[in-house]
Amino acid sequence: MGASQSPRSAQVIDLDAMRKRQQAQKHLVRLAPELDGLEMVYQLAASPDTYYGMPVLAWGLREDGHVIGLVPWMETLTACHEVDSQENGYFIGYRDPETEEIFDTPPDHKYHELTAAAEYFEYEASGEVTLLQQIPDTLGTHALCMNDPDAPWSMKPVYGWRLYSDGSIDALLADELKATMTPILLGDACLYSARTRHQSVYFFQRHIANRILEEDPATLEALAMMIVPSE
Repeated sequence: MGASQSPRSAQVIDLDAMRKRQQAQKHLVRLAPELDGLEMVYQLAASPDTYYGMPVLAWGLREDGHVIGLVPWMETLTACHEVDSQENGYFIGYRDPETEEIFDTPPDHKYHELTAAAEYFEYEASGEVTLLQQIPDTLGTHALCMNDPDAPWSMKPVYGWRLYSDGSIDALLADELKATMTPILLGDACLYSARTRHQSVYFFQRHIANRILEEDPATLEALAMMIVPSE
């Protein structure tokens, strides 16, 4: 006997379209600065008995409704739970320094803050990439900027971060020659998006940036190993 045929017709699954929809759900739609000192806790494979803390810069609301912590990490503003590298560290959780409590997920009050703000500032999607929001950098983050491997690098303070309608985030740096007032604030004409002028950008916490600027030998050696591609 022949195999019976299903009355339902076969469906063709567009994997590329499915991947794009899944990626769109992860797009950030709103940011909220972290102002209470909460930290990301991470660990290094080389120091399995030691935990490290790094201040959370901001919290982000994704299109799918999930809230994530964000830290300047390597070449981008990174979701804390996506920090997963044997060499540079992997995510353990979040920490409240005041209570020393460690927890796995972002605090509930940040979810309520972000969803309320997203509803209030709801935007209409368009075909063009537009600026949704900009927040100040409150951690003293610095950007190491390079345009050519053989050209001199520069270390510049990050003044803020811009969120765009495609979910991308870029750092705001200053063209000091165009600065007319101090301190430099968001909205000043001298500010520009890092990716528009620099081929490569690496982000560092304030204390590491100062070691680089002071040309600390151990820090410069570690920096060279990190940014120079192996042949």
